[in-house]
Amino acid sequence: MAILLALMSAVVYGVSDYVGGRSSRKVAPISITWFSEVMMLFVFAMTIPVFSDDGPSARAIGWGIVGGVSASLAVLGLYASLARGNMTVVAPVTGVVAASLPALVGVLVGERPSSLAVIGIAVAIAAVALIGGLVGATRQHADAATIGRAVAIGAGFGLLFIAYAEAGKDGGLWPLLTSRLGGIPVLGVAYVLARRSGVAGPPTRLSIVPAAAIGLMIGAANGLYLLSTREGLLSVVAVIVSLYPASTIGLAIALDHERAARSQLAGMVLAAVAVAAITLGS
Repeated sequence: MAILLALMSAVVYGVSDYVGGRSSRKVAPISITWFSEVMMLFVFAMTIPVFSDDGPSARAIGWGIVGGVSASLAVLGLYASLARGNMTVVAPVTGVVAASLPALVGVLVGERPSSLAVIGIAVAIAAVALIGGLVGATRQHADAATIGRAVAIGAGFGLLFIAYAEAGKDGGLWPLLTSRLGGIPVLGVAYVLARRSGVAGPPTRLSIVPAAAIGLMIGAANGLYLLSTREGLLSVVAVIVSLYPASTIGLAIALDHERAARSQLAGMVLAAVAVAAITLGS
C-alpha cells in the first residue's frame, strides 16, 4: 500500500508541475505558486478540522512549519535559478539531492530496507538523474555557486519529505495544514516584492484558475505522500515520490509532442525497474 500511495503522489505531483509549467508561460510563476498556496490553506482549513477528532500535536505543528518553510524557500530558489538561466544544471542536481537526503536520513534513524529494496532505491536515484538530465543532456557550465544553489534547493525539498514523515503517526492530517503556516508567509513576502517590482501582476482569471487546480493537486499529492510515510519506510517512499518528473515528461511528450532525450527515456525505464524492485523487496 505504501508504494502505491507514493506512486500516486508522484503522478499527481508530476501533473501539477506540467500544469504549472504551461500556466507559467502566461503568468509569473510566483503568482501561480502564491495563489495555489492560498488555495491549499483554504481547503485544508475547511476540511481537516472537520475530519480530525483532536487538535494538532506539537510534533505536527513543528515539523509541518519546518516543511512549509523549507519547501517555499526551495521554490523561490528554483525561480532565482530560472532567472539566471541555469535550470539545466540546477534541476537534475536538485532532484538527486531531494531523493537521496530522505533515503540517507531514513537509514540513519534505523530503517533497514531489504537488499532488493536498497538496489531499487539506488536504481531510482539513477533514474532521477537521467530523467532530470544530469547524465546525457547538454548543460551549461556548472560553477561552484550554481552547484551550491542546486544542492540547497534539493535539500529544501528533501527536508519537506522528511518533515512530513517526522510529523508522527499520531499527527493525523494536521501537517498538511500546519505546513501552510510555514509556507504562506514566505511566499506572501515574495509575491508582494514581485508585485512591487512589476514581475507579478494582480490576480486575474489566468492566474486564479490554474492556481486553484494546482493547489488542489499539490494538496492531494502531499496527502498521499503523508499517508505513504505511515505505511512504509521514509527511505523507500520518498525516493518513489522523487520520480515525479517522469509523469511531467510523459505529459509533455503526449500532449505537447516534445521529444525526450534518449537518456531521459532510459531513466523512465529505470524508474519502472526501480519501482518493481522496491515493491518486491518491501
